[in-house]
Amino acid sequence: MSSGRPRSWRPSGWSLRARLVAEQIVLLAVVCLIVGVVTVLSLRTFQYGQLDSQLEHAASRAAQSVVGDRPPPTGVPRRGDPLGAPGQGPGTFFGKIQNGVVVDAVRLTPRDARREELPVNQRDVLKTLPVDSKAHTLTLGDLGDYRLVAARSTDGDVLVTGLPLGDVNNTLTKLGVVLGGVALAGLLAAGVAGAVIVRRTLRPLQRVVATAGRVAELPLHQGEVALAVRVPEKDTDPHTEVGQVGLALNRMLGHIGNALAARHASETRVRQFVADASHELRTPLAAIRGYAELTRRTGHEVSPEIAHAMRRVESEAERMTTLVEELLLLARLDAGRPLEYTQVDLSRLVLDAVSDARIAGSDHSWQLQLPAEPVTVPGDEARLHQVLANLLSNARTHTPPGTTVTTGIVVARDADVELTVTDNGPGIPADLLPEVFERFARGDSSRSRAAGSTGLGLSIVAAVVAAHRGTVDVMSEPGHTEFTVRLPGDVPV
Repeated sequence: MSSGRPRSWRPSGWSLRARLVAEQIVLLAVVCLIVGVVTVLSLRTFQYGQLDSQLEHAASRAAQSVVGDRPPPTGVPRRGDPLGAPGQGPGTFFGKIQNGVVVDAVRLTPRDARREELPVNQRDVLKTLPVDSKAHTLTLGDLGDYRLVAARSTDGDVLVTGLPLGDVNNTLTKLGVVLGGVALAGLLAAGVAGAVIVRRTLRPLQRVVATAGRVAELPLHQGEVALAVRVPEKDTDPHTEVGQVGLALNRMLGHIGNALAARHASETRVRQFVADASHELRTPLAAIRGYAELTRRTGHEVSPEIAHAMRRVESEAERMTTLVEELLLLARLDAGRPLEYTQVDLSRLVLDAVSDARIAGSDHSWQLQLPAEPVTVPGDEARLHQVLANLLSNARTHTPPGTTVTTGIVVARDADVELTVTDNGPGIPADLLPEVFERFARGDSSRSRAAGSTGLGLSIVAAVVAAHRGTVDVMSEPGHTEFTVRLPGDVPV
């Protein structure tokens, strides 16, 4: 069903250069068509006028040969042959209609001027000719197109005189072919020249596009960005359309650069604040935990209410300590602190992490899928162990008892290593899946807090993997959730 919008004739996938050249060629084609049509029509009018003048003289000579209303010229019989009168040229046609019957229809052949009669079965066409002494175009059967004039003589007969249109039509046809050929050659030449001219004219625009492309490749979403790319000064002339675009783009890049600098400064201050706050909170939290534990271990009797309160203080202090440590780690990773790269035995790391998870989550089924040979990757062993621990803890925390969690390692063809953690639990909600690696993202807040989750586990996984120049992805549906960590097989530069 039509939407009611006018449909544009321009192809949507064409470049500006192609459209300009195409529109130029179309415009020239229209001009050539108009010039050609006007030329052919003008020549046709001129030639028809000349032919009608010749026809008028031929009809006069024929009439004087048939009916002598006045003395004929010397040597012309009063009642002679109309085609034999002096001045009648090859191709001249003469016909006579008496009492509605065509009694004569003959012509002189164009080549050798011999007589040729119009067949009897084709003569009735002469009766359709208006008797008004004006020239009309008519097709005389096999004789072709003729310019004919019919006039009534003094004795009542209708005299028809005609001249062939063959030469006129041939001339017009040849002229049309010549004009068409010249127009086609001109359009081809104009197309080539137009393409060259448009290409040269649009070079400044291409340089502007190249500048925009270089800006688009910059990682504007992360870290400090030195936005020094600008359109060259020669392409920022405000008196030209392309220069106005280049000037506007430079102004926009300047505003974006200032905004990025302000954003980076703000993020730096926030990271520094988080790092400083986390560092400063470690000491009082350690003291709170120490005093709570000391109270619990003392030999003095305390009331059940105080004992419960001190256990809660110690538990929440431990939870807050974990949160502070994770925030401090994220702040260090955000600040770009270099990792300690060594060759890490990833197979052994998986075995240790799964063993720890099996102890912590004995109500889950923990499976391994490891290659026969040990797999090593360059990286920070402590941080990679934290990635495994967080993924396994996430699977244990957010799946019901009896869930099977499988950890596997696969060496890809490009020497990269893929670490997968798969479970057959209920899956991650679809609305949470796009932001599962964001900080403080929780699928079930109450359950997460009950299990001691801070909502930073998967964000730490993403940050540590990114620091190793790797990637982490998740695919989830009811009954199957799979986290895939891809680590490069070579040491990052």
